[in-house]
Amino acid sequence: MTKDSQATTTVGTMRSLNDTGRGAVRMEDRYDTDIDDLWSALTEPQRLARWIGDVEGDLRLGGEFQARFTSSWEGPGRVDVCEPPRRLLVTLEPGTEDETVVEAELVADGAKTRLVIEERGLPLGSLHAYGAGWQAHVEDLAAHLAGREPADWRTRWAELSPAYREQALELG
Repeated sequence: MTKDSQATTTVGTMRSLNDTGRGAVRMEDRYDTDIDDLWSALTEPQRLARWIGDVEGDLRLGGEFQARFTSSWEGPGRVDVCEPPRRLLVTLEPGTEDETVVEAELVADGAKTRLVIEERGLPLGSLHAYGAGWQAHVEDLAAHLAGREPADWRTRWAELSPAYREQALELG
């Protein structure tokens, strides 16, 4: 794939959550690693720092944490479901107007692992920005797993934003 075609290729989908004024962004991909390694990349602070951001706090079931992502988002979170190595569900900014839920599901697929990440409760008017952001994050995850440095998050987000904005227009 050329850099130009990569710039406009989206791997995520977006949807409206009924009449709530909120939506969801979903990313799905297969990674060249086993399920335990991918779980580790999603749950261990030193590995999270290599692809999405700094996470500190109690990362056990029911635990609360603080995060600062490469996307510039920062705030509190809570671990609501932790079923190693298959399912993780966290609430970001719990108890506020901006509360969202991020769910990660992992499925072993031979020597690879399929990962689905979905964030729900996002404002519809900003869904395209979250879509571009999550794609930039999961691309950085793939780079981390392959032993490469992540891309410049802001640059990649800017490249992806127009395609996600177009996709969001189709939601109405």
